[in-house]
Amino acid sequence: MKAIAIDEYGSAGLLTLRELPDPPVGPDTVLVRVRAAGVNPVDWKVREGHLAGAFPSHFPLVPGWDVAGVVAAAGPAVTGFAVGDEVIGYCRRDHIQHGTYAELVPAPERTLADKPVQASWAEAAGLPLAGLTAYQALQLARTGGGDTVLVHGASGGVGHLAVQVARALGVDRVIGTASPSHHDFVRSLGAEPVTYGDGLAERVRALAPDGVDVALDLFGGEALDASVELLARPARLISTADPEHVARLGGSYLFVKPSTADLTVLAGLVDAGRLTVHVERAFPLAQAADAHRLVEAGHVRGKVVLEV
Repeated sequence: MKAIAIDEYGSAGLLTLRELPDPPVGPDTVLVRVRAAGVNPVDWKVREGHLAGAFPSHFPLVPGWDVAGVVAAAGPAVTGFAVGDEVIGYCRRDHIQHGTYAELVPAPERTLADKPVQASWAEAAGLPLAGLTAYQALQLARTGGGDTVLVHGASGGVGHLAVQVARALGVDRVIGTASPSHHDFVRSLGAEPVTYGDGLAERVRALAPDGVDVALDLFGGEALDASVELLARPARLISTADPEHVARLGGSYLFVKPSTADLTVLAGLVDAGRLTVHVERAFPLAQAADAHRLVEAGHVRGKVVLEV
């Protein structure tokens, strides 16, 4: 198969398109012929070796955890999928080697769900990791009707989905931080935009004098401190970026988990017209290095994907 791989940790320039052996298919594994793969910030962190202490890793290493594609084969213990099924997945395994930047990816059955019918391949590939992060964070905070939710980075990959998922959960209001150039986009998602940076808590209180009920942080640092000032209950502060800091403040850290059930909920929201994945740019597989550079630079509106 053709795949993007690295032989050592380092810069985006190490990502090369090459021929690799087809990956193994275990008893409970689904072999997916990839149509598109999502590119996430964690991918460049894997490439640079930042997760080497958390996950056993092996070279040549194919990055990527998000996939949309068609089932090419299924192990003998697989019961939920058959050859020809269109699927999406957050294919995080217990070790890092066989990622989704490839023509074929071996995905544990527990990481997959049926592809939403109303999504393109590119949109479907942008949904799993970011969508699951948004949904699981909001569930962890027990988000529901009557809540006012603050989403930091509301125009980004996780943030733009979190705004929409929160609305689908029936919250009263969503306030989203973003740079001024993204305010119209945040409004189009159903949130009230505020500019991040110094004075954030005061700007949020100008919109919501009583503060907010839930805060979702994707960056750590000062955003966490501003959030806890606005919350009646610090336990409803969720961070995906700063486990030690959020714990000191009384909130919770989230590291997204693969979940067929949660992916199925998200796919249902897409098919119901309540959730849209915004793809800022789709690159061909061979340009994975350019995709990484764009994501590393930050300020992406929505998602970046690779088309295979």
